[in-house]
Amino acid sequence: MRKHWAALACVALLLPLAGCVREPESALRIGTNVWIGSEPLYLARELGHLDPDIVQLVEYPSASEVLRAFRNEAIDGMVISLDELFGLAVDGLQPRIILVVDVSHGADVVVGRPGMRSMTDLKGKPVAVESGALGAYVLSRALALNGMRASDVNVVHLESNEQPSAFVKGQVDGAVTFDPYRTQLLRAGATTLFDSTQIPGEIVDLVAVRATVLEKQPNAVQALLTGWFSALDYLKREPRDAAHRMGIRQQTTGEQFLDALKGLHIPSREENLRMLGGPTPELAVSGRRLMALMQEEKLLRAPIEINEVLAPGPLASSPP
Repeated sequence: MRKHWAALACVALLLPLAGCVREPESALRIGTNVWIGSEPLYLARELGHLDPDIVQLVEYPSASEVLRAFRNEAIDGMVISLDELFGLAVDGLQPRIILVVDVSHGADVVVGRPGMRSMTDLKGKPVAVESGALGAYVLSRALALNGMRASDVNVVHLESNEQPSAFVKGQVDGAVTFDPYRTQLLRAGATTLFDSTQIPGEIVDLVAVRATVLEKQPNAVQALLTGWFSALDYLKREPRDAAHRMGIRQQTTGEQFLDALKGLHIPSREENLRMLGGPTPELAVSGRRLMALMQEEKLLRAPIEINEVLAPGPLASSPP
């Protein structure tokens, strides 16, 4: 009988402690599309700096499908452009930016048929645009800066991976695109009519996670950040090998991959901290300008408070 009461007493003592034990974290699922800016994540995984049991990379054919997966809660986070993130935030999906992966400086382009010299040559012509917000944004800026309107071209909604074959078949005369599809289109004879150097700082790619992830999966978030910067360090130390590895996934040579990277600025950890944190985060300043442009172009139905989507905490607390 004494043993019975002793056992009950032990159970009574252990029960409150059981409630304090944190449940083991599930793997953090991060969605990406085929884009050179996402490749350091895959390089980190290949080098063994990103444990797939902790962070799972899920690749989709297009950015539109990444957005859809996030909306459907099939993934916990994603590589996404800032303009696309605004749309998710307006819809109440609570994305939180933990990392700026790149700023486009020539990587996003509008291309046209051989012989075309400017955006005005696309007037009345079919132009392929991915159904997500980024393609529409790039096209609207390219048209506006050339004194044109959306009604001046015939928009054909095609996912990025479908655009090169549509161009080759003559189904479209232009496309809003990025690498590796930009390279495929140029090989097919396309000419560049507009690129993101003409809209500096406006196209920013990020890693964003659901707000609940920051509380429930902090270790996985730290692992992702550590893996990312480990891959960037390797890219600096061994650019040829890193580019060769990343080029295989992008179906390009290492040299072509390094050339494509010239169209991106990849912020360092220190730059990231300035962009996401501090009394006046740089991304909040440029983001408000972008938001105003999007509302002007009817690409965003309402503004958001941009500081609410910035989450510098994980990066600030991660080891340098």
